Amino acid sequence: MLAKAYKKDYNIIRIVRGENMFNIVLVEPEIPQNAGNIARTCAATGTRLHMVRPLGFEVSDKYLKRAGLDYWNLVEIFYYDSFEELQAKNPNARFYYFTTKARHRHSDAAFKDGDFLVFGKETKGLPEELLIKNEETCVRIPMFEKARSLNLSNSVAIALYEALRQNDFEGLLEKGELHNHKWDV
Repeated sequence: MLAKAYKKDYNIIRIVRGENMFNIVLVEPEIPQNAGNIARTCAATGTRLHMVRPLGFEVSDKYLKRAGLDYWNLVEIFYYDSFEELQAKNPNARFYYFTTKARHRHSDAAFKDGDFLVFGKETKGLPEELLIKNEETCVRIPMFEKARSLNLSNSVAIALYEALRQNDFEGLLEKGELHNHKWDV
């Protein structure tokens, strides 16, 4: 597994972000490139990644690795055999379910560090029964009515950065620096 080899390096993120960081949950992801892109986003933001099986790819998949580039040492990944197992291991967690079927906008939710942002598989989204049980914490990313959905990795990035914005991007580098260049004329 990719994450096991890098546990030591991931401790750097814990020092900066603390133990109570955001959590991204992918329920039965199908496309390795999406999962790799999401892992890279998690690495760049100090966010934990939780994947619920079955996965539509092997964890050693070359597309997964390529999409995550050299960021695997900065992301902590957990695997579960069911969503119920994830909930049982995190009994006091707050879960937000991202779906096109929600009545509430994602930007209206009050995210707190430690929250779990849950996303379904690319072809079907989250199971309807899960959404019905958790209707008040289902949220949607607004989009044009004729569009079916956004790409999964884009949705995760939009949601996570809104949650981080609400928490003042705590622990993240906010300023860059341009290097002075002399231009030969």
